[in-house]
Amino acid sequence: MKKIFGFDFSHFKGDMFGGITAGIVALPLALAFGVSSGLGPSAGLYGAIFISFFAALFGGTNTQISGPTAPMTAVSMVVIAGIVATFDGDINNALPAILIVFLLAGVMQIGLGLIGLGKYIRYIPYPVVSGFMTAIGVIILVTQILPSVGYYPKEDVEFVNQFKPYAEEIILDNILKKEAGEGIMVLENFKETIVQAEKITDAQILKESQSLAASEASGVLGSIKVLPRALQNINWLELLLALGTIIIIYGFKRITKAIPSTLVALLAMSGIAIGFGLDYRPIEEIPSGLPIPNFEIFTGFSLASISPYIFTALTLALLGAIDSLLTSVVADNMTKTKHKPNKELIGQGIGNSVAAIFGGIPGAGATIRTVVNINAGGKTKLSGMMAGVLLLVILLALGPVASMIPAAVLAGILITVGIGVMDFKGLKAIPFMPRPEVIIMLIVLVLSSVWNLVYAVGIGLVIASLMFMKKIGDMTAELSSIESFDRSKAWPDEISIQEKFKEKIFIKHIRGPLFFGSTSYFQQLVKQIPDNTSTVIIRMGKMPYIDQSGLYAMEDVLVDLVKQGKKVLLVKIFKQPRYMLERIDIIPDLIPKEQVFDSFNDCLAWIRENVENGSSNDKLLGS
Repeated sequence: MKKIFGFDFSHFKGDMFGGITAGIVALPLALAFGVSSGLGPSAGLYGAIFISFFAALFGGTNTQISGPTAPMTAVSMVVIAGIVATFDGDINNALPAILIVFLLAGVMQIGLGLIGLGKYIRYIPYPVVSGFMTAIGVIILVTQILPSVGYYPKEDVEFVNQFKPYAEEIILDNILKKEAGEGIMVLENFKETIVQAEKITDAQILKESQSLAASEASGVLGSIKVLPRALQNINWLELLLALGTIIIIYGFKRITKAIPSTLVALLAMSGIAIGFGLDYRPIEEIPSGLPIPNFEIFTGFSLASISPYIFTALTLALLGAIDSLLTSVVADNMTKTKHKPNKELIGQGIGNSVAAIFGGIPGAGATIRTVVNINAGGKTKLSGMMAGVLLLVILLALGPVASMIPAAVLAGILITVGIGVMDFKGLKAIPFMPRPEVIIMLIVLVLSSVWNLVYAVGIGLVIASLMFMKKIGDMTAELSSIESFDRSKAWPDEISIQEKFKEKIFIKHIRGPLFFGSTSYFQQLVKQIPDNTSTVIIRMGKMPYIDQSGLYAMEDVLVDLVKQGKKVLLVKIFKQPRYMLERIDIIPDLIPKEQVFDSFNDCLAWIRENVENGSSNDKLLGS
């Protein structure tokens, strides 16, 4: 079959099998990531449906299968928890603001693709990526311990009661803020405050207390804090379901990899729980029918509500870009093709934007699902679209059945995902890695795990950049020839003028880029030039780049040399440095064009004509 409407149907059979297989693999992960995010299993499923379909349709990697991933879910979890907290724990009221942040992240990804930043993603240092990925694994692993043992802080009455005084304080504070907003003077109208306070019900206090309890137990540190209580209140049925899931996932892989072990574990453990009528905890109900757009994200849009999360949205966009393009590289290696990075970012952005509108969590290119798709025969973008369609069919046909899946089974799946996400290769290499890189990796790992994923990555990038700049500066300094001209440092074409012009001519070689990390070494040049030197030759044929700091450092040196009455000759300047020198008029105002040469031979010709006694030494100069 030929192309129809721009789609290549010549590999339809392979694409169909690839898409169906990848969709089956994606199903349990989508449900698990949805539950982990805090928005419920339907959010994960909606994200998988729309991201898979639209990222494949508009993306630049033919065999890519996209959907919710562990890194994207971990960051989304932080966003959701933060916004829900600002809405007093009411996730329904917080949902529009959450989805706006996800939509913004998708739009940012589209922008990154349009301005061509896709090709620069690969420059993010490996230690930052390694530390971040391992932290994602730690976060998922630790936070899933509680549901795997059947402990839910909001349902621990004794634990929740500890927060009642704080809950009452928060509710009263909200009343006072509301009265202040309405122009009511509390001291003058204290009776009104009392009336409002008397309307506070036990149900309101309990709800606020549960919200505070859940917040206290969230994240890695929160989970560790309540772990002793969890171990004292283990639900053995939930624990056995989680352990059974983990055992099947790892054990079935040893039998065969033809069938996804995650799916086998989901079906087997869910079948046991449902078939034997066990008293287990099911996941949240998945709505039946077609997904409905949440237009409230547009009608209730408020810049003030999302402005604190703009940087977080950018982090989501960048993380999704990195995740997707790394998977694209894997796909390229397997299929011997070449993806289009900027087009891929646009496709991912469209997928995440559409998913947000329908209430789905954000995602990215998923390596395991992409590999499964390729191995099953997927060759074109139809395979990714097919995976999305399959998940939609499953939602419409099996939504009520999927709602009966035990929560502990999804917790078990997520524990294996957390372990799989960790960069064990990077951890094993710690004893052999350069110390600065180890420090960066550990800083990102620790800060991401116990503090803030967004800030940790930013700090890691800043430290990595500073260390890289210092290293390049040190290397440039080592390569630079700062010492005065002598026989041991002369280049072959300079030896002929060494004896005659040793006192009159000083030659400076610039090796490597001249930038802020190496300017101090260059500035030492003036101090090394003998007083009786009349001509300074600066050979720039090995200086490919100069930044603004280097430019101004060179200007200061040249100004000093010209003030001292010395002639400065510039030899073989690259295009970028010459543009910079001409931009601030070093050429021709400070150094005339007659003293700028394309080759050292041209420079020698100038010396013959202008340096004292030069005309009588033509043979010496090699003419």
